[in-house]
This record gives sequence, structure tokens and C-alpha cells, in this order.
Amino acid sequence: MSLCMQAATYLAGAPNTIAQPLVYTTRISFTLNGRDTELEVPNHHLLLETLRRTLDLTGTKDSCGIGVCGACTVLLDGEPVSACLTPTVFVNGHAVETIEGVAQEGLLHPLQQAFIDHGGFQCGICTPGQIMSAKALLAANPRPSVDEIKAWMMGNLCRCTGYYAILESIQAAAAALAPRAQC
Repeated sequence: MSLCMQAATYLAGAPNTIAQPLVYTTRISFTLNGRDTELEVPNHHLLLETLRRTLDLTGTKDSCGIGVCGACTVLLDGEPVSACLTPTVFVNGHAVETIEGVAQEGLLHPLQQAFIDHGGFQCGICTPGQIMSAKALLAANPRPSVDEIKAWMMGNLCRCTGYYAILESIQAAAAALAPRAQC
């Protein structure tokens, strides 16, 4: 007897029972915004839903759902990834940084301050992803040219700013961080 027939036979014998789907979970441990974190997560959950729904970290935005807009960008071991495409179980043993982890001890990161000072944000949907991508850029290249910024940020879409303010914000943050990069 096939598995489907066995299930149908079982359910036929229990008319008042609603079949519950099997959900396989995995216990994972990882560093989230500098803190050790352990969770039991359904194997099919994506990092975006774990961050937003399980951990209530809503700074990472849910926009396109297919990894093309950049609004859900987080850093995985310092590299930008789309949280809407990353299975949560993949972060086991790794470090995840979200927009909530960028400010330290109540002080905005120079990137966050530059986005405020130079108008690199408008509606705010893309801003967390823009900042996370720019943070990875400046870690990899502390003094990027305008063309390097454009190439790096190509995966982060914005419908409000026209990108000039975002470019200026990243350039200002690079200048603010430059003395730190020399030390």
C-alpha cells in the first residue's frame, strides 16, 4: 500500500481529526548582532521570516521575496545576503548582522548618520538593506570610487531617492570612517 493510501486509510478511521503536516525542525546556534543565539527552527523557514516573525527584528524588510530588490539584505559572516532566499538552517555556526545590530551603545554608525545627514533615505523600505550592503562595501573597500559604489550597490533598489543621495551618503560615511581604516 502506498504512503498516500496509508494516510488516507488512517484519516478515514479518524473522521474528527484534522491532519497536521509534519514539520521538521533543527536546533541551530549562531551569533546574531554580536550575541549568541539558539533556536529551534522549521527546516523550511527562510532567514527573513525567522528574523521578522520569530525574533521580532523587523528592520530587515520583506519586499520582493525573490532576492532582486536588496531590502532584506543582512550580513552573513560580513558578506551581504538576501534574507528572503537564505534558509535559516544555513546560518548555523555563522554570524548574522541585521540593521538592528549596526548602532552600538545607542550611537548611530557613521553610515546611519550619513544617510540621515545626506538624505539617503526616503520612505525607509530599502534603507536597512542599503546600509547593510554599504557596510559590507566599506569593510571590503574603505575608499571606494563612485563607480565602485554604483557597481556594489546595484542589487539594492530604491524607488524614492534617485540614488544620488545614497551615493553621497556612502561617500560621506567612507570619509568619516577613513581615519579609523588607517589605524
